[in-house]
Amino acid sequence: MAASPSHPVLIVVGDATETVDTLYPFYRLQEAGFTPVVIAPEKRTYQMVMHEVRPGWTITKEWEGYQIKADLAFSDVTPSDYLGIFFSGGRAPEYIRYDTHLVQMTKHFFAENKPIGCVCHGVEIPAYADCVRGRRMATVPKCRFDLEVAGGIFVDEPCVVDGNLVSGRTFHDHGHYIGPWIRLLEQAASQRS
Repeated sequence: MAASPSHPVLIVVGDATETVDTLYPFYRLQEAGFTPVVIAPEKRTYQMVMHEVRPGWTITKEWEGYQIKADLAFSDVTPSDYLGIFFSGGRAPEYIRYDTHLVQMTKHFFAENKPIGCVCHGVEIPAYADCVRGRRMATVPKCRFDLEVAGGIFVDEPCVVDGNLVSGRTFHDHGHYIGPWIRLLEQAASQRS
């Protein structure tokens, strides 16, 4: 069953959000008939980055990527209006995770068992919101501590499905975990119809 454009899904971003982590799910949502709604600390344009460990490097290197415009500020979001949420990677989660509106909406999606997608550094948001206790998740290995210190269980696989929570390690895993997340959204959309 095709999703209706009336089924909006949130994508969480901030400055230094990873470009591929954001645009791949954005366009996959559109392709599946959902309406991606980009949210951030403020309603404005944000600078995305390309973020990866290059050969010969032992740490992440970063380049400017495309820009993306936020449709809404976190404070303007009514979580009950949205079918699901996606936590993009990059450096943004490290900074935006402390926003009280983002924390409250994160708790809503976990409590209501709505489809949640997460990749790479995105884990820092639900970890800070105390939503990962006992949950199995993939994330980039350098964020393993963030997950485990908050009570989550690190799994080094390209796709981890734990109930309503679907996660991948990095943008290299998008082809593995985005499809299962979209299927959860489709099931949720059919239950709403």
